[in-house]
Amino acid sequence: MRKVLVPVDGSRASLCAVRHVIAESQGTEGCNIHLLNVQRPLRQHVAQFLSRATRESFYRDESDKALRCARAMLEDARMSYVFHAEIGSPADIIAEKALQLGCDQIIMGTARKSSLTRTIESSVTNQVLEITRVPVVVIAGDKASIAERYAVPAAVGGALALLLLSAAD
Repeated sequence: MRKVLVPVDGSRASLCAVRHVIAESQGTEGCNIHLLNVQRPLRQHVAQFLSRATRESFYRDESDKALRCARAMLEDARMSYVFHAEIGSPADIIAEKALQLGCDQIIMGTARKSSLTRTIESSVTNQVLEITRVPVVVIAGDKASIAERYAVPAAVGGALALLLLSAAD
C-alpha cells in the first residue's frame, strides 16, 4: 500500500493536491494518506506575552481551520486518513515527517505564479524540493490571477527602474 504525505495549509493550491490524491486513489487497492499542517511559531516578542495554553490553543485552532476542507473532501470520498499538526519551519517539518512516516511520496499543491514572482519569493515547495530525499509530486493550482501575471512584474520592474535612476544620480 502506497503511503503519501499531503501538506495542507488551507489554500486552494493545497486542496488541489488533496483532489489529486483522491482521484489517483479511487479504484486502487488503497493509499495510506497523511495530511500535515505546519504552523509557523509565533515570534518571540509576541509569544512571551501569551501563556503556553493560549499558544497551544491558537496553534490547534489554526491547524483545524487549515485542515477542515481537506478532511471534509477525504471524508466525502470515504477515504481514510491520518492528520498531523506540527509547529516549526514548514519545509523542514514536511521533509522530516515524510521520512519519519516512511512515506513513498510527498504530494504538494502550489499556486501558479510568474517566474519573476517565484524568483523573488521563497516558496515552501521549492524549499522542500531542495531538502527532501522523498519523491515530491507537485500539483499546479489554479491559474495565476491577472494581478500576479501583470501587476506584480510591472511593479517590480518599476521599482528596479527607480532604483537604477536613483543610483545614476
